[in-house]
Amino acid sequence: MTFEQLRTFFWVARLGGVRRAAEQMHLSQPAVSARIAALETALGVELFERAQSGMRLTKRGEKLLGYAEQIHRIQEDIKANIVDPAGLEAQLRVGVSETVVQSWLPEFVAGLRSEYPMVDVEITVDVSQNLRDSLLNRSLDLAILMGPISEFSVNNIELPEFELIWIRSPELQFEGDDKTILRKTPVISYARNTRPYQDLKIKLLEHYGGDARLFPSSSLSACIRMVATGLGVGAFPLHLIKDQLESGALEAFDPGWRPDTLRFTASFLGEPMSHLAERAAHIARDVATAYMR
Repeated sequence: MTFEQLRTFFWVARLGGVRRAAEQMHLSQPAVSARIAALETALGVELFERAQSGMRLTKRGEKLLGYAEQIHRIQEDIKANIVDPAGLEAQLRVGVSETVVQSWLPEFVAGLRSEYPMVDVEITVDVSQNLRDSLLNRSLDLAILMGPISEFSVNNIELPEFELIWIRSPELQFEGDDKTILRKTPVISYARNTRPYQDLKIKLLEHYGGDARLFPSSSLSACIRMVATGLGVGAFPLHLIKDQLESGALEAFDPGWRPDTLRFTASFLGEPMSHLAERAAHIARDVATAYMR
């Protein structure tokens, strides 16, 4: 019986199959299967009931999982308290929403690399709903998204909010005042399957009935460019458009109300524990706080 066999057993049991454990451990499926077979031979018991629907733990396997979980926690404690961060070799899979990409993502990666130079960082950009699902199915180690995630298995570190303001091109021509512009000009917004889009849609209906027209886009940078060219107006994070406001490429206006601020969290699974994901979440909070000052 070896440590690697027990660690492999832990992930197969946790994830419910060889394929997902192989992906988690960056091994081939035959290598994972061979380790499980060797562990069962060493212990002289069957740890899994194998069926077409998947692998289920036997009673002996359930008992062993308790020990494997203790070993995993000890390993994470060693990483946190003994291992020099500069020498830690690992992979961290991070999912981020595009608002973060357009703001403080480079500073976050730089801060992470400064503390963990040997860690490989894999970045996925997606809408918050997909990031949440990927975190829960363990395709991501850390999700920086519009949160929090309510599942009991997830730890959420709150990040600074993004204040939204209404913007338009100075060259945009329309009849009326700022309070009527949203009836007459298309409103360019976040993608349809996002919380900002849904919140904005509800508020536009409350204020203008069916008169307002929404033009959603999955690209935040494209949204801001379309507003700058006069194709419509929009409400976007102030910190992302400061330069355009100062240069006069965009101007703020006030229709009498604003959409809700955007709340973000750095979210990671609390069980099984990952010291690296937890530390990365705190680095994200520190970087985001510095960016918002």
